[in-house]
Amino acid sequence: MVTCLRLQPTNFSLHNYLYAKIAILKLQERLDLLAELGHYLRAGGDEDLDAAVQQSSIENQWFTEENIRSALKAIAEKFLDRDKLAAWAAQYPMADPGYPEKTVALIMAGNIPLVGFHDWLCVFVAGQRAKVKLSDKDKRLLPLLVQKMGHWRKDSWAYTEFLSDNDRLKDFDAVIATGSNNTARYFEQYFGKYPHIIRRNRNSVAVLTGLETIPELYALGRDIFSYFGLGCRNVSKLYVPHGYHFDTLLETLHEYREMILHNKYKNNFDYNFTLYIINNIPHKNNGCLLLKEDTSLQARIASVHYEYYDDLHDLDAQLADHKNDIQCVVSNVQLPQFQVLPFGQSQEPGLHDYADGVDIMQFLSALNFVREKAV
Repeated sequence: MVTCLRLQPTNFSLHNYLYAKIAILKLQERLDLLAELGHYLRAGGDEDLDAAVQQSSIENQWFTEENIRSALKAIAEKFLDRDKLAAWAAQYPMADPGYPEKTVALIMAGNIPLVGFHDWLCVFVAGQRAKVKLSDKDKRLLPLLVQKMGHWRKDSWAYTEFLSDNDRLKDFDAVIATGSNNTARYFEQYFGKYPHIIRRNRNSVAVLTGLETIPELYALGRDIFSYFGLGCRNVSKLYVPHGYHFDTLLETLHEYREMILHNKYKNNFDYNFTLYIINNIPHKNNGCLLLKEDTSLQARIASVHYEYYDDLHDLDAQLADHKNDIQCVVSNVQLPQFQVLPFGQSQEPGLHDYADGVDIMQFLSALNFVREKAV
């Protein structure tokens, strides 16, 4: 029995059971329903959405209302636009029985608001059933959106099931799981016999030349500071040429100084700053961000690493060696082995921007499902 979450109807499981065998949503109807959800979000939602946003921000202080609204706006504009949905879905011809024949387990992260929405959307568009294990850090927003769709089209209840913390994940045909490098090892052991996509830690980088304009450096600030830098698409590492002068960069990024007013961010900033001082670690400080020379791609919250390079061609080869650890590259120069994004766009993925570069729709459409009972 699925334990119902707040903001879901109390008979969510009953809805799911009743409609599992009679759902008749064809692809175009599913796309229309998603487009209606996009319209709902662009119109500002309603008091139910307001309550979910407020409660989420209370339960998880990293999820400020501003950040949640930003995530909802991006989803509405990038994922739920009618024309974009139609063009994207048309690239994946697949059987469309009208009801969910297979079940895909989704184990979602909770580092930024609705980070697993794209996974769920892909499963829904593919016409399969999502069995969702939400993160405790983000347990209200997606259920609320699914609930709204269920009110508009009862048939859609059959396409999503939410599990509580105590529910055992079983009776599924494939898995899409997101976690840390440590949890990914457990995912591999547990889900290895199923068709799966298992994601690990990734980070994003920026390549600077010293010729960037002030607007470009300010846009880079969005790549660094959006969602407090907690996403895998946030820039955590800078590559700069030897002789690079940091003054203009630090001054420009100081425009984001309101970040330091957030209690949890400030605690991380102060902790890192104290570590650097106590251990005599050279660093740069503009009052809201710490820069440290370090070869690691991953940096602590409120800090970014940097590394010098000599030649862009050599840097491209160096980054290629770490391609499985890099989510995005932002720059105003091109690197042959990467799709480089303009500054400020790392946190604006579209429907085709699959996490870790793995095409989920291709994965779902090409699956040769073999039903096995979960251990």
